[in-house]
Amino acid sequence: MSMKQTSQTGQVAPAGGDVGPKRSSSALTLTAALLGFALICLDASVVNVALPAIGSSFGGGMSGLQWVVDAYTLAFASLMLSTGAFSDRAGASRAYGLGTAVFTLASVACGMAPNLPVLTGARVAQGVAAAVVLPASLALVRQAYADPARRARAVALWAAGGSVAVALGPVAGGALTTAWDWRGIFFVNVPIGVAILVLLVRAPRSRRRPAPLDLPGQVTAVLALTALAFAVIEGGTAGWAAGAVAVVAGAAFLRIERRQAHPVVPLGLFRDRTVTATVAAGAAVSVAFYSMVFVFSLFFQQVQGRSALAAGLMFLPMTGLIAVTNVVAGKLAGRHGPRLPMLLGQGLAVVGLLGLLYVDAGTPTGVVAALLVPMALGCALTVPPLTAAMMDAVPAERAGLAAGMLNAARQVSGGLGIAVFGALVSDGFVEGMRLSLIVSAVLLAVTFALSCRLAGRPASWGGTRGGRTSRRTPPPSATAS
Repeated sequence: MSMKQTSQTGQVAPAGGDVGPKRSSSALTLTAALLGFALICLDASVVNVALPAIGSSFGGGMSGLQWVVDAYTLAFASLMLSTGAFSDRAGASRAYGLGTAVFTLASVACGMAPNLPVLTGARVAQGVAAAVVLPASLALVRQAYADPARRARAVALWAAGGSVAVALGPVAGGALTTAWDWRGIFFVNVPIGVAILVLLVRAPRSRRRPAPLDLPGQVTAVLALTALAFAVIEGGTAGWAAGAVAVVAGAAFLRIERRQAHPVVPLGLFRDRTVTATVAAGAAVSVAFYSMVFVFSLFFQQVQGRSALAAGLMFLPMTGLIAVTNVVAGKLAGRHGPRLPMLLGQGLAVVGLLGLLYVDAGTPTGVVAALLVPMALGCALTVPPLTAAMMDAVPAERAGLAAGMLNAARQVSGGLGIAVFGALVSDGFVEGMRLSLIVSAVLLAVTFALSCRLAGRPASWGGTRGGRTSRRTPPPSATAS
């Protein structure tokens, strides 16, 4: 018998049955993974409050500011369909190190950008790197903890890191922009990225595994989503041309996915009404949450004349409760099934959005901050149970793919929501903001109706499928970040 054996996580373990890394190594790996996930979540929210300052530096109008956000979001979302497979092929530790290094360098490029096109290009590079970091960071946590109970606790900490980063993002963005400059929101990523790479040196190396890549499907997905965002943001003749490209690329994507042996989006999954309802609900929640943060970041500063720091602090009541609400939602889903908390969450979010219709330029800022809380809590209450329902609706061997698909749908929807609502507010801010609130409320009302059709049985975070026990840990979409 060999003196060493290889564990399922790709680690080489000493003889004697200990198939996981040592505790110190596991803690280092978890710390590195948590910091990376928190970093990419922070970068998704920290930029919004700094947008007026960026606009003052470079100009570019509303469309330019939309691209600063959407360049990151769309690259992140569309590539997330394939980066899980890339992480397997390269090995999680190598993929994570590469993604972190590129993200750090791209952050330096953002901070040093001399104009808006360079900043937008660097944001694309950040989004590409973030798409690699996210699945690789979760894979590192998975391989670091062979014991299911310890792994569940580790994933909970990892997810909490993302929620905390989302909560701190607007405040950090406002503080850095006020005390330093908008460039500080990017330079602050550099020491964090270096710390991650130092920690990663001590982490065990991951095995490479064969994983099929659907390159034609990935390319057509990126082309369709980018063209669609361009059509919405830019408008005019170029917008119509981009819309035509989006339609052609979208049709090609669907055709490719029907014929691929290993598609990035298995269309057959949508025959299950639970999959359809959960993906739709996740998309609607992201439109409401991400787009409202974008719109109200501009509202506080451009309409009410608040500072960047004050604008960031206005989001603290809504974002600070997200992590706690996620935990409550998970417990409700475990006890009552996913339908009840999903309905409660979406209903609360609709009420919150309609309450915000009364906001105008003269509404006290504290009142606006309080009115944002129900919408945010509703979104946070919806996401964990819809994730549980999605994971229970697919075979265990497709759980990772389904998680990536759900995350991608949520990120893409958030990015397109910003594109649409940015166009609406550019023609009259308060009127466009109210129309944006109505659109978001209608989308959530539709997904509320779809969620009514879900089964009321308890969601099995560790259920059975095909006669075998399936122990699943919540994927990245288990947080409202």
